[in-house]
Amino acid sequence: MNDVTFHGTYTTPQPLLRSKFVQNNFTMSRRYPKTLQQIILSVFVLLIYSTSVFCQETEKVPNKKIYHVNYITGSLIIAGGLASDYPAIGRIKNKADLTNSEILDLNPNLVNPLDRWAIQQNPSQYKMYSKLSDDIEPPIFIVLPALLGLDKKIRTDWLDLLFIYTEGHIITFTFYNYSWLGPTFQNKFRPITYYTNLPMADRTTGNNRNSAYSGHTASVAFTSFFIAKVYCDYHPDASKFLWYTAALIPPLAMGYIRVKALAHMPSDCLTGLTVGALVGIVLPQLHKFSCKGIALSMMNIPGASGLDVCWTVPELH
Repeated sequence: MNDVTFHGTYTTPQPLLRSKFVQNNFTMSRRYPKTLQQIILSVFVLLIYSTSVFCQETEKVPNKKIYHVNYITGSLIIAGGLASDYPAIGRIKNKADLTNSEILDLNPNLVNPLDRWAIQQNPSQYKMYSKLSDDIEPPIFIVLPALLGLDKKIRTDWLDLLFIYTEGHIITFTFYNYSWLGPTFQNKFRPITYYTNLPMADRTTGNNRNSAYSGHTASVAFTSFFIAKVYCDYHPDASKFLWYTAALIPPLAMGYIRVKALAHMPSDCLTGLTVGALVGIVLPQLHKFSCKGIALSMMNIPGASGLDVCWTVPELH
């Protein structure tokens, strides 16, 4: 098969408008973003679980490698993602407060029919749903992938899979922070801004410019679709329809909770689900390639600087 060469460029965009720090309704560590904390904690717990449980297997199961893992390249991706995500969160969280005129100009009749029910709810329990969505993320990140360890064929490659899983979460989070679809470039108002019976202080916080898109849903979708993809790759005879249908359930549930939390419109959750599902499916597929010829170089263009990656893929197993 002819070699295929991919060129990619990772750049750091210019900072957007900054303002004073806006205190959120819930306590968030100023030292490290909450979502990053959850990802790192989840990976750490999975690592402990993997070494203590997966390695207790006494029966050797013959197994051909399904995925190729380049730990050097993958580590660069993870380190680069972590380094770039931290300042991005600061820019996203520190957006300027909504002005009174912006609030008064909101017109519910201009909201599309798909999203309209998000601004027609009973808002009395939105804080409970917001806390719930934060609390259930770490168990989902840990418990669901740990279930793969029940399969003998899969747990022989637990270290490779844990590495790919970590890489995928970082990619999903980085895409949220830097893609045109995410809050770095979008200032879509959250549903809470439309509720006139809520305190104005809750409606005008700068964080309410971050409705697009749902990072919670994207991360959960990555987790569930990663699991479905890995299982189907190790078991080609498994029902892909059944597994991928089941993979829809966790992100749909998370999306529903985020809408009830007045944090996102349904379209924002569907966007997050799509992004997470794509990363969960495409990333393991890319790791089926035997990767050679990766070249890295620095890149400078007016207004941005970053890393240029040239990746030559000689064959597909």
